[in-house]
Amino acid sequence: MRHCLVLLALLLSLPLSAAQLHLELGATSRQWSSAELLAHPQAREISIDQDVSYQQPMHYRAVPLALLLEGVNASDHLQAVALDGFAAEMPAAPLLQRGPAQAWLAVEDPGKPWPALGQGKPSAGPFYLVWTAPQASGIRPEQWPYQISTIRKLASVEARFPTLLPDSKLPADSPVRQGFALFQQNCLACHRLNGAGDAQLGPDLNVPHNPTEYFQPGYLRQLIRDPQSLRQWPQAKMPAFTQSVLSDQELDNLLAYLAHMAKRRP
Repeated sequence: MRHCLVLLALLLSLPLSAAQLHLELGATSRQWSSAELLAHPQAREISIDQDVSYQQPMHYRAVPLALLLEGVNASDHLQAVALDGFAAEMPAAPLLQRGPAQAWLAVEDPGKPWPALGQGKPSAGPFYLVWTAPQASGIRPEQWPYQISTIRKLASVEARFPTLLPDSKLPADSPVRQGFALFQQNCLACHRLNGAGDAQLGPDLNVPHNPTEYFQPGYLRQLIRDPQSLRQWPQAKMPAFTQSVLSDQELDNLLAYLAHMAKRRP
C-alpha cells in the first residue's frame, strides 16, 4: 500500500504532458503542440481583467488567434470543440479582427498548470480562447470556449442543420428569429435540438419534449438564470445566464423560439 501511495505522489508531481491543438480549416490542416505555441514568435504575456471562466483577473501566455487561422475569411464560420464535447459555434469575423476586442489562444504550460475551474474539475487548459477588451465588441461568455482540442471551419449552422430553422414565413423582425440567433450563441454549444447540432454535453431541447412543455414558465426562467438554484448536483455544468449575459427581452425571444420549435419536430 505504501509503495502505491509513493507512486501516486510521484505521478501527481510530474508535469502535464504536452497537448495537441488540431486545426481543420478546409484545405488547410495543421497540428500545434502546446510547446510550439508557447515558443511561437508572436506569443506574449497578456492580462485578462475579468476572466469569464475563472471569474477573476488572470494572466496567460497567448498567441493572437488570427495568426493561426490561415486561409480563413471574415465570412467563414468556425467551431471550437472542447475535450468534454462542448462545441462553440463562432463567426470568423470577430476572431480575425485586431481590435478593439481581440481573440487570443491562451496556452497552458504543462510545467505550470492553471488552477482548477472548481472542486473536482480540471483547469481551462490546454487551450482557451480569451479576449482582451471583450466589451468593446459585445463578446458573450459562450465565445470563451476552454479545454479546446479542435478548431474547424464549417458551413453555417443554418446550412448544416435545417431542422433548427424557424418557419420561413415569419417576418424578419420576429422575436422567434431573434431567439434563433440567441439559441445559436448561447445554447447550441451544449445542446442539440431536433437531433441537430454537434454538441454532446446537454440534452436535446426538443426531442422527445421541449422544456417549454414540461417546465412552468417561472421555473424555466429560473433554470436559465440560475440553474443551481432550481436543481443541484456536483456534476452540473450549465452556467447561469445573468442579466448581463441575456437581457429579459433576449430571454423572452429565446423562449419564443423554443416554444415555436415545440411545434416543429421532424
